[in-house]
Amino acid sequence: MDFMIAIVDYGMGNIRSVEKGLKKVGADVRITADRRVIADAKGIVLPGVGAFRDCMANLDKLSLIDVILEEIKKGKPFLGICLGLQLLFTESEEFGTCRGLDLFPGKVVRFDFGQLGPDKRHLKIPHMGWNTARIKRRPPIFEEVPDNSFFYFVHSFYVVPDNKDIVAATTDYGTEFCSMVWKDNVFATQFHPEKSQETGLKILKGFNAFVSGSR
Repeated sequence: MDFMIAIVDYGMGNIRSVEKGLKKVGADVRITADRRVIADAKGIVLPGVGAFRDCMANLDKLSLIDVILEEIKKGKPFLGICLGLQLLFTESEEFGTCRGLDLFPGKVVRFDFGQLGPDKRHLKIPHMGWNTARIKRRPPIFEEVPDNSFFYFVHSFYVVPDNKDIVAATTDYGTEFCSMVWKDNVFATQFHPEKSQETGLKILKGFNAFVSGSR
């Protein structure tokens, strides 16, 4: 229990695959919607698949917004995955403007290839499948991950941080977009480490090591 990681369960997301991936790298994990368990855990993972507005509504309904932000601000290691990255920003334009957790200033926007010229219009939305991540700033949880490694993506929206200093990796899909952020104890990826085979497991292993204090 000393290094327990809480996977936040707010009714949406790839909870079981994230749990399976973390357990595979030796992490002690709990799936929970209990504020006390999240507060007592040594690390937090916020996965997510679905609509931004629905996710924020579920977090609010379960009274989880404050505890997540409080624990992050205390310095607790945090990993956001896919929508768990997008929720960290000020707002999303998905289905009209919706307020996010506002941990980082910035917005979440939809891929729009129609304005990028005829050579881009063939690109499909959502961006789904394997693509590379170019490391801009190497986070400690990326210690074993080579630059330009392939990861699995599935998303129609991406984050545009106001502060470019938090961008840890970028990916090209019609345009170069931020595919990972890192600041202090906060790591978040647009791609799915738990679906990215051995390279993704290296990230989960790195996060577990960071939580345990060995990295």
